[in-house]
Amino acid sequence: MLTYTYKSKGIFALTEKPKPTILHERDAIVKVTLASICSSDLHIKHGSVPRAARGITVGHEMVGIVEEIGSAVTNVKVGDRVTVNVETFCGECFFCKKGYVNNCTDKNGGWALGCRIDGGQAEYVRVPFADCGLNKIPDNVSDRQALLVGDVLATGFWAARISEITENDTVLIIGAGPTGICTLLCTMLKNPKRIIVCEKDENRLRFVSEHYPDVLTVEPHECLDFVLRNSDHGGADVVLEVAGAENTFELAWKCARPNAIVTVVALYDKAQTLPLPDMYGKNLTFKTGGVDGCDCEETLRLIAEGKLDTEPLITHTFPLSEIEKGYEVFENKSDGVIKVAVECC
Repeated sequence: MLTYTYKSKGIFALTEKPKPTILHERDAIVKVTLASICSSDLHIKHGSVPRAARGITVGHEMVGIVEEIGSAVTNVKVGDRVTVNVETFCGECFFCKKGYVNNCTDKNGGWALGCRIDGGQAEYVRVPFADCGLNKIPDNVSDRQALLVGDVLATGFWAARISEITENDTVLIIGAGPTGICTLLCTMLKNPKRIIVCEKDENRLRFVSEHYPDVLTVEPHECLDFVLRNSDHGGADVVLEVAGAENTFELAWKCARPNAIVTVVALYDKAQTLPLPDMYGKNLTFKTGGVDGCDCEETLRLIAEGKLDTEPLITHTFPLSEIEKGYEVFENKSDGVIKVAVECC
């Protein structure tokens, strides 16, 4: 089968590999119908994910059709259309039972697909712990509507959920890439008083303004003053940092009012400084870390009910055989790209 594979730092390539097989009774084999390209794939390509194994098929955001299941799989059956969760989790360890599935203690737990085991930018993928990692797509939801459920939408939903947003809040979202916009959509479900999106890319700002006209937008160099003018208590009540650029962590805590919540969703290429003397007295609460992607069933329900719509984010589509063109567009942020879909069959 055709796969897109991590060869070495800076090099991905189309590669033929054998079709995966069931290795454990909790596995499922999924025929991938649609996959996507994620910024985390770029982090692997550029060597920013040390645990990523060379030779693995990349890709961790996909939908498909269940082709085969292990003997212990009961939640899905052959022929089901499913989303695939970005995280592999057993559902049985201490962290899984608490809902902290990103910290699953199984050897395959956490971000495994497309990082430590073969992922879904391929014709087929083996999904461990299929009862946890696969969610059936409602009949009235298309593959394109469901594509982002397992990763960037899961991240946005988790970020909004842990940020304790209320209807009286001014919420600042830093970054309007795919994850930032998914975070925006999930923040909108909370009906806060005011949402501000900070982004440096003109195309992304235009996308937000065109699709979500009630959302205020601002560029980074004007962000702090803009937030102060458009908030009630000397800064944003909640800040969600989804950009991960050089100065965005500093911008996040500076834009937060005293006693605000700052949720860091971004993945950084290098360590960030927490200047405690400078922020002394702000009494900020920081929430950080990787997504706990255990709400996919709920997000699928919201999509089916018309309350969430991520399909407009898919601006470009390529067949698997031309995935390198998709990567070029996505990495260079060209042609107004937000999200790239890859047709795998």
